Amino acid sequence: MAKGSHYLNGPRIEPRPLKKGTDVVRLVDETFLAYNAGRLHEACHLFTKKMLRPGVTVGMSLTGALTPAGVGRSCIVPLIQAGFVDWIISTGANLYHDAHYALDLSLHRGSPFLDDTRLRAQGVVRIYDILFDYKVLLHTDAFFRRILEEPDFQREMSTAEFHALVGRYLAAREEQLGLKVPSVLTAAYQAGVPIFTSSPGDSSIGMNVAAMALQGSAFRFDVSADVNQTAAIVWDAKRRGGKSAVLIVGGGSPKNFMLQTEPQIQEVLGLPEKGHDYFLQVTDARPDTGGLSGATPSEAVSWGKVDPSQLPDTVVVYTDSTIALPVLTAYALDKVKPRRLKRLGDKLPSLHAGLKKAYLARMSGKGKKR
Repeated sequence: MAKGSHYLNGPRIEPRPLKKGTDVVRLVDETFLAYNAGRLHEACHLFTKKMLRPGVTVGMSLTGALTPAGVGRSCIVPLIQAGFVDWIISTGANLYHDAHYALDLSLHRGSPFLDDTRLRAQGVVRIYDILFDYKVLLHTDAFFRRILEEPDFQREMSTAEFHALVGRYLAAREEQLGLKVPSVLTAAYQAGVPIFTSSPGDSSIGMNVAAMALQGSAFRFDVSADVNQTAAIVWDAKRRGGKSAVLIVGGGSPKNFMLQTEPQIQEVLGLPEKGHDYFLQVTDARPDTGGLSGATPSEAVSWGKVDPSQLPDTVVVYTDSTIALPVLTAYALDKVKPRRLKRLGDKLPSLHAGLKKAYLARMSGKGKKR
């Protein structure tokens, strides 16, 4: 009776049996057909067919302990180098742990079912099933405190400027150590991909910055610059006729900081805009608890964060990021040629100036009307 219903226009579920040597593209396209596998299928197609078009600026937000698990070097670095990510907002913790790899400090696979009092007694730190020597933290702390003494850091700057400088120092250290695979911070510095941190005091990097402040360091984070620079990236992309895409890995403060660029442009600065065009999130957070991590793209429409006309181009995958991101990365690398690097990090001063000019022009016009 329902044969003619438009609800039955979707592709028929008719998978072929898996065979030895099945590649990731066939795995996603032919076997990820329903439930959250189906959402990951949709995510791969949204990312490769729309978000990675030449005129789209792609922002990525990162939460959860991804870099300790190796996702930084295995996934985020290739995405940066291929031009598939143009700017990033990350927790400070992910960037701190990323530095372990640049300093050739070892992390080890272990078990989540260990006696933590014994680990503490033996100087072993645990992140679920990742184990490493406590000295890894001490050596990384010492590196950050040492570079913060350099003249380059004796001023106020945005977190993106700070991370670019850190990336430069890490690149030099990696070259000294003969490391072939760069860290995320190094890859971003080399590709001109700006990395922001929404809560710069909430990590071991911020803790070491605070320690240096007690010693009289002139370094300070300019959090207002972060707000304006991130908004400027989105504003510039849209005013030039391009589109803005967000790839949200996890949730938390980085997700909000990335999405708030649109309310900053529309609500606070009063500039005409409609919202981000493409929204792709991987999360394990439920929407019904009211937290931002689980907030849906349709809810984001009510805030002006997502263009309502673009809701069909939004996907939320409810799964572990360490499962989804490798699949998404491998799929994209197989399906899409590398894009030309936008090098937004090099353009931050001019982007900021453009946003400021538009805002001041609007305020001037508003004053004249009065």
